[in-house]
Amino acid sequence: MKFQNTGYYYLAFLVLAFVGFWPSYFSKFFDGSADFNQYFQFHVVTALLWVAMLVIQPILIRKKKFALHRTIGKFSYFLVPILFISVLLLANNRISPELEPVGPEFWIPFKDLLIFSFGFGVAIWYRHSMTIHARGMIVAGLALFEPVMVRVMYNVLGLQGTYPYILGISLGYVVLMVLIFLERNEKQGRWVFPVAFFVFLIVHIIRITGFNPDFWERFSHWFVSLPLT
Repeated sequence: MKFQNTGYYYLAFLVLAFVGFWPSYFSKFFDGSADFNQYFQFHVVTALLWVAMLVIQPILIRKKKFALHRTIGKFSYFLVPILFISVLLLANNRISPELEPVGPEFWIPFKDLLIFSFGFGVAIWYRHSMTIHARGMIVAGLALFEPVMVRVMYNVLGLQGTYPYILGISLGYVVLMVLIFLERNEKQGRWVFPVAFFVFLIVHIIRITGFNPDFWERFSHWFVSLPLT
């Protein structure tokens, strides 16, 4: 499995993200009610650039534009740290240090960064192995899957309460299980998705159980108290 068609899947995902965020974000620019601050806008731009890379890069491989693929890939060394900064700045801006406890709230964006870090780390470490590199990039893309699906469930399907989160999280596991099943006979790189499944499981168990050790609570409170935004 070389995953050369994943660009088209991520193009569909980009459309899904547009639909999911339409009521709460994109439509605001048409009715004049957009009042998003610069930290939120910064995060939107960096996230869209990342999804654009997920769309373009596999298509370039499919069309054998390897040199251009490598050039754009080098841009990710700049974009990914900027994306991380955008997430952390948004968390610093939105989470109040007066919240008690603050650790579980700060874990929500942090867990997505952990998933992203695993996927992107695999992709870069194995950049000379196309099959493993592609799997890593897919996992890095899946870090965005939950936030988008939650918005679709809430803004489009009108689900309320915890249902959007439960379904959004569950669909991520469904995608991983399908990929693991499809790869059951692969000889190279099939370890990536099972390990990613384990990473997903750990971060969500921490989120669902509200596990909040003292060191994490102190770190979270320190970070959201920083005068960054």
